[in-house]
Amino acid sequence: MSTVRSIHQQVLGWVLGALAVSTAVLISATWWLLKHEMQEVFEDNLKQVALAVVHHRGDHQAPPARLAQDLPKVYEEFGSFEFVTAIWSRDGLLQASSDPQVSLPFLSRSGLSEVRAGGAQWYLYTIVLEDAIVQAAQRASDRDTLARETASELVGPSLGVLALVAVLVTLALQRGLRPLSQATSEVAARSAQSLHPIALGTQPLELSPLVEAINDLMGRLGQALTQQRDFVADAAHELRTPVTALRLQLQSVERATDAAERTSALAELQQGIDRTQHLVERLLQLSRVAPEAPHPPFVPVDLVALVRDTVSRFSAQSESAGIDLGATSQAAPCVQGDAHQLSVLLDNLVENALRQVPRGGRIDVAAMLVEGHPALVVTDNGPGIPAGERERVFDRFARGTDARGFGSGLGLAIVKAVADSHDAQVQLSDAPGGGLQVRVRFKAT
Repeated sequence: MSTVRSIHQQVLGWVLGALAVSTAVLISATWWLLKHEMQEVFEDNLKQVALAVVHHRGDHQAPPARLAQDLPKVYEEFGSFEFVTAIWSRDGLLQASSDPQVSLPFLSRSGLSEVRAGGAQWYLYTIVLEDAIVQAAQRASDRDTLARETASELVGPSLGVLALVAVLVTLALQRGLRPLSQATSEVAARSAQSLHPIALGTQPLELSPLVEAINDLMGRLGQALTQQRDFVADAAHELRTPVTALRLQLQSVERATDAAERTSALAELQQGIDRTQHLVERLLQLSRVAPEAPHPPFVPVDLVALVRDTVSRFSAQSESAGIDLGATSQAAPCVQGDAHQLSVLLDNLVENALRQVPRGGRIDVAAMLVEGHPALVVTDNGPGIPAGERERVFDRFARGTDARGFGSGLGLAIVKAVADSHDAQVQLSDAPGGGLQVRVRFKAT
């Protein structure tokens, strides 16, 4: 079972994940900033506490030993002191302390220090006077606790904002992805009988490239289906005639009354079978080179070797027909292509020429450069093709008015299909001295 999530789920997951990470970073950054940015405030507080002790000592000249006892009793209701103060003599003798349970270390230099006392870390501010040393200290944990408490207070509102944003993003995605659902419905409504394009005017700009691609695909699919239907219809029509002829020829064999008549009927039946086999083979070739058929990756193909192999295969047939079939090469071009398809292309050109050229005629097959382009050129001195029919002969089952033999009318259609798949051009022209010249010109390498 597929576990692929929808776009809605993926976008929502990424957005909420990003918001959750951002919220965590915000709270962490808040805690860090509060802890570090408030150092100056706490340090100033320590300094002010120390100065207050100095001022109290100078104004009232209270005995230092009674510093803690002189505080109002109301402070006892609120627990321990947040700050601890101490007064020392210049020679290190403790004179007074606000919390005797905390033994602050004696320091003889003024300023802020970080010390350890009573099993805890303290920030200590020292003021050195002429006759005494005054200290004010605060636990480091108190500062951390304040920063944590302040940051923790942001958790609730942040989670609330995250939930609100999640709801809003969900609603926004549902509304924003609605055109995608509509486009999906439009595509789902199409069928092999209804491949008309989707209207672009009603689609958002972001979906326009996708809709255009789908329209293009449906256009090409419709064209392929039309070609397929036409091909099947044409093939059925063309096969009906030879099959009917085979039935009649078989009946002639059955009605033969003597050996000579039977031999003649069998010869006609063999010719009918050959024609039918030729047509079926050409139909198979055409189906294999159709644009919708799968094609192997192109590889370098040596056109000179291709020409020599083709001429070698047809040499016996040309000798039997009394036709001079030769191969010439003015260059050694290579093209990127399918060697088998190019062999089929050249076979059809040579076979068409052999069928049209009379006994004693000549056919030249060449691989050469034509205006800097690799090309296959087949030249014969047969009857040629009238200029007015040269466009039509590339259609399936089309045959020229002067066509000879029992051609299927598919040879040049196959040639055109292979050339198109190789981005090549097929050109028909009069041969020097009469006849037909066919050029298959490839792109320059």
